[in-house]
This record gives sequence, structure tokens and C-alpha cells, in this order.
Amino acid sequence: MDKLEMRHTLLAAKARKKMSWEDIGKAVGMSPVWVASACYGMNSASQEIATKLCDTLGVESDAVEALVAFPTKAWDEAIPQDPFIYRLYEVVGVYGETLKDVVQEKFGDGIMSAIDFTMEVDKIEDPKGDRVLLTLNGKFLPYKSW
Repeated sequence: MDKLEMRHTLLAAKARKKMSWEDIGKAVGMSPVWVASACYGMNSASQEIATKLCDTLGVESDAVEALVAFPTKAWDEAIPQDPFIYRLYEVVGVYGETLKDVVQEKFGDGIMSAIDFTMEVDKIEDPKGDRVLLTLNGKFLPYKSW
């Protein structure tokens, strides 16, 4: 089973079981955001976590091998059409250079790691309309001079 077939298998099992990412994350002892990313094929899991995940979703063991396999972290370079994903794309397009400049003023010349990284998604209730809080937490990696 490759990563794409695994993705379809796991997402179908999630829907069949009517489980949320929060439910699945708790069952396997991992962040719901990370679990979703692994199921979408963008992260690899340890053998232990992959087995727990497949057991939780009741899927065949072929999916374990695909979850453990190292992913190719690539995505379609076309402008996203899904409104939610497009808005994230827009945020980076509009604020990307600003964020880079502000981070580099605070930390120096470098980047935020997407490897030593966590992400949280929270809901903030508001009478004017609930709000989405995304927390991106990455280690700062300075550029080296040689």
C-alpha cells in the first residue's frame, strides 16, 4: 500500500467509525494535528503508533507499513481552491515577508523549523462569531556562516 492508498483507507475508516481527530489522537497518545498529518501522508509514524492507529481505526496491517514509510513532503503548487486552505495561503502571501522580518528582528537571520515543530488548533468562543486560534511552534534555526 502506498501513501495515497493509505490516506484513502484511513480517512474512510475515520468516517466509518465517526471518530474525530481529537478522539484518534487521544487513542494513540499523539496530537490530533500530527495524527491527521500522518493519515494524510505528510508524516511518518513509529511502528508502535502506526499499529495503534490502525487498530483504533480497524484497518488492515498494510496501512501500518505505509504509515511507517518516510513521506515525500510535496504538495500541489497550484493556488489552492478550497476556501479554508486558500485563506491560509493568502495569510502567508500577505504576511509572510512581514512575519519573516519580525522573527528575524527578534532572533537573527534564520528560519522556523517545520521539523522540530508542533501545531495546535483551538476554538475561541466569541459572541460576534467563534474564532480559530492556530499556534505554530517551531524551533528557531539560525543560518550558519562558514
